[in-house]
Amino acid sequence: MFKNYFKIVFRNAKKHPMYVLINLIGLAIGMAVSIIILLYVQFELSYDNYHPDGDRLYRVSRAWFNPDGQISLHLGHTAPPFGPLIKSDFPEDVEVSARLFNFNPLIKSGGNAFEEERFFFADQEAFDVFGWEVVAGEGKTALDQADGLVLTESTAKRYFGDSPAVGKELLALLNGQEVTFQVRGVMKDMPENSHFHVDFLASMVPVVQFYGGLEPFMSNFGSNNFSTYIKLREGLDYKDFEAKLPSLIDRHMGETQSGIPMSKGTQLFLWPIQDIHLYSNLDSEIEANGNIDYVYIYLAVAFFILLIACINFMNLSTARSSLRSMEVGLRKVMGADRGLLVRQFLGESFVMTAMAMMLALILVFLFLPSFADFSERPLNLNFFQNPLYLLGILGIMVFVGLISGSYPALFLSGFMPARVLKGAFKAGKIHERFRSVLVVGQFAISVVLIVAVLVVVGQLNFMVGKDLGFEKEDVVYLPSNDEIQNNYLILKDRWENHPGIQSVTISSRVPSGRLLDSQGATAEVNGEMSQLNIRIADIHVAHNFLDTYGINTVAGRNFNYDLASDSTEAFILNETAVREIGWSSPEEAVGKQFLYGGRRGFVTGVMQDFHFESLHQPIVPIVFLIATDRKNPVSFKIQTDQREQVLAYLEAEWAQLRPDFPFEPTFVDEGFNRQYEAEDRVKTIFTFFSALAVLISILGLLGLVTFATEQRTREIGIRKVMGAETGNILLLLGKDFLKLVGIGFLIAIPISWFGMNSWLEDFAYSIGVHWTVFLWAGLGAGVIAAATVVSQTIKAAWANPVKSIKNE
Repeated sequence: MFKNYFKIVFRNAKKHPMYVLINLIGLAIGMAVSIIILLYVQFELSYDNYHPDGDRLYRVSRAWFNPDGQISLHLGHTAPPFGPLIKSDFPEDVEVSARLFNFNPLIKSGGNAFEEERFFFADQEAFDVFGWEVVAGEGKTALDQADGLVLTESTAKRYFGDSPAVGKELLALLNGQEVTFQVRGVMKDMPENSHFHVDFLASMVPVVQFYGGLEPFMSNFGSNNFSTYIKLREGLDYKDFEAKLPSLIDRHMGETQSGIPMSKGTQLFLWPIQDIHLYSNLDSEIEANGNIDYVYIYLAVAFFILLIACINFMNLSTARSSLRSMEVGLRKVMGADRGLLVRQFLGESFVMTAMAMMLALILVFLFLPSFADFSERPLNLNFFQNPLYLLGILGIMVFVGLISGSYPALFLSGFMPARVLKGAFKAGKIHERFRSVLVVGQFAISVVLIVAVLVVVGQLNFMVGKDLGFEKEDVVYLPSNDEIQNNYLILKDRWENHPGIQSVTISSRVPSGRLLDSQGATAEVNGEMSQLNIRIADIHVAHNFLDTYGINTVAGRNFNYDLASDSTEAFILNETAVREIGWSSPEEAVGKQFLYGGRRGFVTGVMQDFHFESLHQPIVPIVFLIATDRKNPVSFKIQTDQREQVLAYLEAEWAQLRPDFPFEPTFVDEGFNRQYEAEDRVKTIFTFFSALAVLISILGLLGLVTFATEQRTREIGIRKVMGAETGNILLLLGKDFLKLVGIGFLIAIPISWFGMNSWLEDFAYSIGVHWTVFLWAGLGAGVIAAATVVSQTIKAAWANPVKSIKNE
């Protein structure tokens, strides 16, 4: 049976190679894209599935609320007391809790030094929560001692080679002090599909000591730098348990000065550990997470491309039905029933699908490594490591074979033998309309994808090119240390003597970072000091920060070196803070009393609103105050034409001031651009896949136009003999196809408008979906379709009519 199917497919391929090739290429591209995207989606959905009891593991997050109930800040980190308090207050619900504290120390060993980003201080209960496998030495008990350290296998090999790591010592530079750790255990590396990765696990004891002991550590509800995880008892609904957490906050944090329970302003939330990667994109995360929206988008793109390829197969099979009508009639006369014919045509479809799958697998093995590098995911199609991939491939083949072959099989097997053998066969209006619907669907999908590309490109260009309200170009910043901070003014004067450095300043955070620091505030409003129920983010800066970054004041004045009181009493707010506090204008705010944290003073100036964070976030209230002990990055405004000389100079300076640390300068504009990497990746993927979708659609249109032209060769010849011009012939043959493209365009407009507006809602500032986007998408699809139609019909229009009539 299958032998006959192969014979028929190869016979058709010899007689009509172009149509077979169009089907093969379309199906192969569609299936290859689907396989690659499904591998990506499968990896994204597999995050944190490896944990024992993973269905009972939760991360605790903390959010703050404005008076209107809107979240003003939501962190994936919490304060140190919450983990132990959740366990002690609800022992019947919580089996175990653990905290992790991420730090980037300099690790020294054997004359080498490395700055490590995956260094975590951890409670010993972390091994109970995550179930990490220890391969040498101790695990949980290793973190009992203040100098206890556990390494992953790859880290142990990196530092100690093949010799045993347990018992060895490593020196860590923590806040300017050298601390010796002893390796007490080695554990397996964490899988790639984990929402965070550990190379070092150190005892939490040094952190407790840094906070001044256990009592101040467990009473500090303001230092939200700890990743807190809990394991709930079996059978407990985490939402029911989450509802109990406000009582914990009120019990241990009490009320505000106004007598309002603290749980009204801040709350704790639970995140299933397997949901964190795709659903949690909070204001602070251990590592950057994925986005479930993009998973859905990629799946939709894969499905649509595969659907377009299947439509090609259906259209070409049914359009060419007249060529096989006699075969069907003879088979029915010889005794074949409709079921047998359906199985035959479906079998041919599956043979074609199998051939296309072989070509698709070749394409996957050729392009998957590049896609894996681009997506930064370890994707592979290894059937030996994961035999289930074979089932996935088979599933795709069955899906494609049924979708592409079912309608042609039912259509072809329904021919009436008496009519066919008399030569009275005609496809019928219903089938012609259905083919038209399929062509419309193809081009509607293509236009939707083209619109998506144009909107994504436009939004990305908007974000990269938007005036952020300050000078982000040619500003580079570097991390500092105690020596730099203690000698800042001396070093600043020295650095500014370099001809390529215009200005030097220092701050607690720099633009392109996140505004995560805030304290309580009280302001003079309507003649009274009122406690503010809004969050105002703070930036501790040097006096010349606004000048260095080109931030303008709209009322009052800038900080003044010559006024000693500015260092302890001056505050500069942005315009958003002025509005949120309740002052009618920036001018009214100047001179008002202002209490922030433990500092009391006056509003000396109001700066214009500017985008400190990326355009994903709205502009929030900000206060600038002169730095005392909270300052770290040093920013340099440099001459554009002396960039290389300045960087070389700073590298030499930092080699002296921060020996052993790598020299890692960051330009502010590049920092902003890095925050749009996800959108840039979507742009590239959409552009590439949209081009493939249009290519497959055009291949299908090419086949239909070619076949339609071949079927009307004699008619065209007669029309030319009767005096028809080339333009008349082009219009005759092309108008029906171009009309279908136009209908597809009209259908695509509302679909793409709704979809792209939904995508743009993720941005606080966006371009909107302008009507010109649809115009360009329609023109693009129309021109390509018209060129395809004309390229084939013009051959028939230019052909010698005598030969056309004679050959026909």
